[in-house]
Amino acid sequence: MKKLRVLIFSATFGAGHVRAAEAIIEAIRAKEPGSEISHLDCGEFLNKTLNKVIKSTYIELIKHTPKLWGKFYYRTSKISPHSVFQRFLNRLGRREFLEYINSVQPDLIIFTYPTVAGILAQLRLKQSLNIPLVTIVTDYAIHSQWIHPGVDLYVVGCKEVYEGLVSRGIEKQRIQIIGIPVSLKFEVPLDCPSLYEKLGLDSERLTLLVMGGAYGILEGAKWISKIVAESTAAIQAIIVCGRDQKLYKSLEHIISEARNPILLLGYVKNVEELMSVADLIITKAGGLTVSEALTKRLPMIIFKPIPGQEEANAVYVEKIGAGIIAETNEDLERILYRLIDKPQDLKKMRLAAEKAVIGHSAERAVNLILKLVDEQKIVQKIG
Repeated sequence: MKKLRVLIFSATFGAGHVRAAEAIIEAIRAKEPGSEISHLDCGEFLNKTLNKVIKSTYIELIKHTPKLWGKFYYRTSKISPHSVFQRFLNRLGRREFLEYINSVQPDLIIFTYPTVAGILAQLRLKQSLNIPLVTIVTDYAIHSQWIHPGVDLYVVGCKEVYEGLVSRGIEKQRIQIIGIPVSLKFEVPLDCPSLYEKLGLDSERLTLLVMGGAYGILEGAKWISKIVAESTAAIQAIIVCGRDQKLYKSLEHIISEARNPILLLGYVKNVEELMSVADLIITKAGGLTVSEALTKRLPMIIFKPIPGQEEANAVYVEKIGAGIIAETNEDLERILYRLIDKPQDLKKMRLAAEKAVIGHSAERAVNLILKLVDEQKIVQKIG
């Protein structure tokens, strides 16, 4: 029997697109163990040097001038698929992508980053490409870069994205609301008492998890650490700095003199464990971080969300009742102490997260993807 061949395109602008791709790969391997899967960073595939420059520029932009990024995001959010700009993007690397696809001969192509989807969707519409295309939208709001009529299936996280796609001309039958795919390890209940012991934490204290993404992009992490360090409440914190060594070093002195336990970490690969022991997360609003927290039923404070897709994600989280946006330091301190004093509010947020999440999103996505492959095979046989 022929092995399933899958080609996945993601991008390393933040870690979310890659994590979504990895979740899909994990679920495919669980369902089809012999699958041949190729996972590419689309920017690096086209030009490694240029990709590195663009990525570093993006990180610096959202760190130091987030409002500028927000303006760019919103001004480009409603560009027509037929615009000059979009037609230009849809021609980037077309020949290189086609050559690679012909060499791999995949049964389907999956995107967790939208730019390549536009290039290949155009070829699909022109019938120059006879391979099903699947787009995994990794945010809780829609942007023009995700919208490409030639895509066969859209996997989305919420009704708002579904409605956004439909209003922009995508047929309803091409869209499935099943949640943004997260790793299967977030679906498995963990033994919290043993995790508290492993992490050196006190199970009787309220545990805060502070995360700023892979690059430590969370304004005010130092200030948050001081609140925890000096608080008279029975709290403790896990602070994840990602790859931001400067942030890590700046917190060491605060932690050494803290009256409350603070676990300081760099880049981690056990986020599911940290979310399992936490009672509340203070974080940025990346689509995958939000999805993982929702899957873990973990209440969120979104601190100073970055304008653009993360701001939209934060609005979604607050709308469903699973989190609260803190726009200023004063907001954060007030919200934090309110939740410490009113644990019933944390319980309501956990229930709201549970209500919002269908669960097993990666597995559900893969079931739809495999069905699409089977349908394509039937069409090819008839043809």
